[in-house]
Amino acid sequence: IFPEHHMSHAASAFYPSPFESAAVLTIDGVGEWATTSWGVGHQNNLDLKAEIHFPHSLGLLYSAFTYYTGFKVNSGEYKVMGLAPYGEPKFVKQILDNIIDLRDDGSFRLDMSYFNYCQGLTMTSNKFHDLFGAPPRKSESILTQREMDLARSIQDVTEIAMLKMARHIRNVSEQKNLCLAGGVALNCVANGKILKEKIFDQVWIQPAAGDAGGALGAALFAWHKVLGNKREVEPRRDSQSGSYLGPNYSESEIKNYLDETNAKYSIHTENLCEVVAKHLADGKVIGWHSGRMEFGPRSLGARSILGDARCPDMQSKMNLKIKFRESFRPFAPAVLRQDVSEYFELDSDSPYMLLVAPVKSSRCIQPNSEQEALFGIEKLNVPRSDIPAVTHVDYSARVQTVHDHSNPVFFKLMTEFKKLTGCSVLINTSFNVRGEPIVCTPEDAYRCFMRTHIDVLVIDNFVLLKEDQPYREDDQKWQQEFVLD
Repeated sequence: IFPEHHMSHAASAFYPSPFESAAVLTIDGVGEWATTSWGVGHQNNLDLKAEIHFPHSLGLLYSAFTYYTGFKVNSGEYKVMGLAPYGEPKFVKQILDNIIDLRDDGSFRLDMSYFNYCQGLTMTSNKFHDLFGAPPRKSESILTQREMDLARSIQDVTEIAMLKMARHIRNVSEQKNLCLAGGVALNCVANGKILKEKIFDQVWIQPAAGDAGGALGAALFAWHKVLGNKREVEPRRDSQSGSYLGPNYSESEIKNYLDETNAKYSIHTENLCEVVAKHLADGKVIGWHSGRMEFGPRSLGARSILGDARCPDMQSKMNLKIKFRESFRPFAPAVLRQDVSEYFELDSDSPYMLLVAPVKSSRCIQPNSEQEALFGIEKLNVPRSDIPAVTHVDYSARVQTVHDHSNPVFFKLMTEFKKLTGCSVLINTSFNVRGEPIVCTPEDAYRCFMRTHIDVLVIDNFVLLKEDQPYREDDQKWQQEFVLD
């Protein structure tokens, strides 16, 4: 069985969703010839109704701006999304007037004279560079206000296009629910706008929305559509198991590795979460390796770096001393599901960190006139709420709701932290450094712990303090190993 690329994306979005019936929208760079498609799923059936074909691609348009602003295509798009709030939408009209012909139904065509991805080795052409007045930014060079304005502009255009698509699909499909997949469905800011506009009653996004999720979709397509197996739907609960679908490790495997490497640890079976919550409340940064690894690009409380969201300097500390990445990049909050609406303008499940929502206005701190006058990256260190480490410069946050049924250990840790501090929110970022894959094994976790300024490592019930560990010279030479993303 060879399911088409966008059918695999659509299957990955619909079949695990908590909906018996739904419209499905898939948007990416390209798969075979399709770049965007929509369809309708009902019970175990799924049919695609319409497609947009290569070279006209919203994903490749976004990637062109990723390339032009000096980031790496197919990995730096999320940096453009994170950079956008620092900028102004100065180039939106230029993009809409020259580059993309966007129709009311969300369909579009690109003027290919501005691009070079069909026939060349770069994303953009000289005509593109002339339109915006400069050649592409060199990778790792200083970011200027211009790059921030370009990022904001392409982000705004993407949101406009996705909202038009969503409204059209709602009208013609008459479905109340929407499922999303494809790499562009990882644009959690645009996803949040679709939800906020109440175009659909509910939105569900495949957590591995990119091509990794296509493997899952192909299998589900074969199981349900081809073989006709019945699909069981539990309202308000998807069948993705929190996306904790990866490997886990036994106590003996963890102990054997730690003993072999002469690591110093303590074991906590009954009071683990209380112990770790105390470290978090004391301002420590925690490397958290717990149970089965997440499937998809987001750490969801199984392979995470955790910190106290109330600490004003925690964002810059984590970015520069632990993740070794650009200072502008925001961190996401994990919040207990029952408390989400106390902190954010959101009252729906967001278990996969794929929705951006505003921080509750009552928690926000308005800037003074001096802070108001700041531009671009200067805005970074201005506290914007009582959870400053997860509040982006536009007062938004990429929210993960934590649920007892899908990750009881992480839920308990956050509950213990709330008991100690009264706060239901933690910073949750992926357990890795820039350019490195998310850690999988206990060995990966210990290595990353020793190479960074993480204070405490937790591997299931094993707790390790940095100051107790033996010094290893190779831990200081690691940065040559990974190509920067």
